[in-house]
Amino acid sequence: MEYNFFAIISRMKYIDRWALMRNSHNENLSEHSLEVAMIAHALCVIGNVRYEKKLDEDKAALVGLYHDSSEIITGDMPTPVKYYNPDIRDAYKQVESIAEYKLLEKLPADLRPAFESIYKSDNTPDEKYMRRLVKAADKISAYIKCIEEEKAGNGEFKTAKTAIEKSLSKLKEELPEVRDFVNEFLPAYGKTLDELT
Repeated sequence: MEYNFFAIISRMKYIDRWALMRNSHNENLSEHSLEVAMIAHALCVIGNVRYEKKLDEDKAALVGLYHDSSEIITGDMPTPVKYYNPDIRDAYKQVESIAEYKLLEKLPADLRPAFESIYKSDNTPDEKYMRRLVKAADKISAYIKCIEEEKAGNGEFKTAKTAIEKSLSKLKEELPEVRDFVNEFLPAYGKTLDELT
C-alpha cells in the first residue's frame, strides 16, 4: 500500500507566508517551521533549566515542525483575517482541525497514533504549557521576519512589527522563557555574519 503523508508534508516548501505583504525575501512554510521548532525547543530548555519545569523539549520541536502543516491544504490565512472576529477564528480552527485529520489519514494505521500526539494535546498541564511555548515561538519567528525585512529596507512590515511587539510584551509577562529568549537572543537578529562571529 502507498501512503502520501510525507510527500504532502514535503510540499510545505511551496507555501509562501506573508502573502499580503511585499517581501524582500519570500519565506516558505518549511523555513518558518524549522525556525519555530528550534525556538520552541529552546524555550522548553530554558523552562526546564531555569524554571524547574518538566517540559518535553523534543516534542516541542516536533510540534513546531508540524504546527502549520495543515496550511498545505488550507493555504496561509493572513493573521488579520484569521483573527478578525471570534466566529472567523473558530471556523478557521475547525478547518485546520479537518485538514490535520486529512493529513493523518495519509499515514498507515499503526503509525498514526505517534503523529496524532504531535497534532493533538494530551491536555496535561505540562503539555498545555509546552504548546503555549510553541505558539510563542511562532510569534517570535514572525517578529524575526519583521526584523529581517526592516533590515533589508522594507517598510512594509512596520505595522506587523509593532503589533507583534505588543503581543510579545504580554507574552514576556506571562512566560518567563519568552522573556529570557527575547532579552538574551533576539537582539542578535538582524546583525551581519561579521557582527555575529
